[in-house]
Amino acid sequence: MRVRGFTMKLKPGCAEEYRRRHDALWPELAALLRESGISDYAIFVDRGSNTLFAVQKLGPEFDPEALRRHPVMRRWWEYMADLMEVHPDKSPVEGELELMFHLA
Repeated sequence: MRVRGFTMKLKPGCAEEYRRRHDALWPELAALLRESGISDYAIFVDRGSNTLFAVQKLGPEFDPEALRRHPVMRRWWEYMADLMEVHPDKSPVEGELELMFHLA
């Protein structure tokens, strides 16, 4: 199992709507994430900077490119694009984080 950490950025004033949409996560998206090899996924927010910090546990079968191409993932990105900094294809702008310490 591999752990991945990354950042994303919310637009100002969008934290509550971001939370609301994730509280109502589409069942098909949750299933897709699990089927893709994500066994644990948490997102935190730093409200001072609107920075999201995400942590995922990834199984050996995790294929990020297959997930990026999946229609459900692309539809979710379109749905979330008004709340976040995104690329032209509506995927979130992400900053990879280097794991420095992990106590298990």
